[in-house]
Amino acid sequence: MSQLAAPRVERHDDVVTVTMSRPSKRNALSREHLTQLLAAVQDVAGTDASALVLAAEGPVFSAGHDFADVAGAPLADVRSLLALCTELMQTLHEVPQVVVARVHALATAAGAQLVASCDLAVAAESAGFAAPGGKGGWFCHTPMVAIARNVGRKRAMELALTGDVIDARTALDWGLINRVVPDAELDDAVADLVHRATRGSRASKAWGKQAMYAQLDRPEADAYAQAVVTMAAASQLDGAREGMAAFLGKRPAVWTD
Repeated sequence: MSQLAAPRVERHDDVVTVTMSRPSKRNALSREHLTQLLAAVQDVAGTDASALVLAAEGPVFSAGHDFADVAGAPLADVRSLLALCTELMQTLHEVPQVVVARVHALATAAGAQLVASCDLAVAAESAGFAAPGGKGGWFCHTPMVAIARNVGRKRAMELALTGDVIDARTALDWGLINRVVPDAELDDAVADLVHRATRGSRASKAWGKQAMYAQLDRPEADAYAQAVVTMAAASQLDGAREGMAAFLGKRPAVWTD
């Protein structure tokens, strides 16, 4: 496989899988690869798919930033690279689809950031996670924005300062991922979580996902103020009306979105 291969995009029913396919480069997030991933995610956002699975092939899920883009680069170029990476991470929050990371192997630095930025994550037992900048010369500042919001302060500090790899079971305990399964069961576990996370009204879920991210890091009073406005407005959606009518009528709901 050429190291310049674009992510592979495949759709089965309502689920689109975007697979990083640069195993020889350990799926490093070069500027080119970030640009391709962002375009792929944005393309999926414009479809009627209900879920996006982010996967990878090869011995590593993603090794993070490609140092070839950074070593010796002027400050403005590094800033624009990190801004591009940030745009991808934030787009994963903004798309209407449920985004699930399928982590089959090691995810480090911006690769772990990618996992942390997905809505949900399922990992194989052989997977691992690290922010290795803590034991090197370039601290993982931007990866830790997403990682810390998943695992909490003390655990984030341990990851950031030691740079050590944590195994999948530890990542589950710390809140970085949702499930750990034997390697052979990874695809089935991803499919099961996708199925359960995409039930119901798509429009309601898309709005709900975006509202969740909008309120999570706000002070409680601000979060409630935002959630009250959003939830009241969401009660007027067709999906909400159908869901309530079906419940009150003791009948199965019929989703039209």
